Amino acid sequence: MVKELVEFIARSLVDDPDGVIVNMIEGEKSTILELRVAGEDVGKVIGKHGRIAKAVRTILSAAATKTGKRVVLEILD
Repeated sequence: MVKELVEFIARSLVDDPDGVIVNMIEGEKSTILELRVAGEDVGKVIGKHGRIAKAVRTILSAAATKTGKRVVLEILD
């Protein structure tokens, strides 16, 4: 569920939606989501002073409260 949420948000923000790749790594108490986008779209996903990235992480933490797991979003370039 959270993987699809990140994909949807990232595809909405970037110019090249086909370049969005989300890799999910499950752990016991946490889930790590690695987000890769095209090189020229990294700034659009991070935003000025990291505001968009922070907002996406806030949405993820709210969505993850159902599962009881911690969700970490890593934006890879």
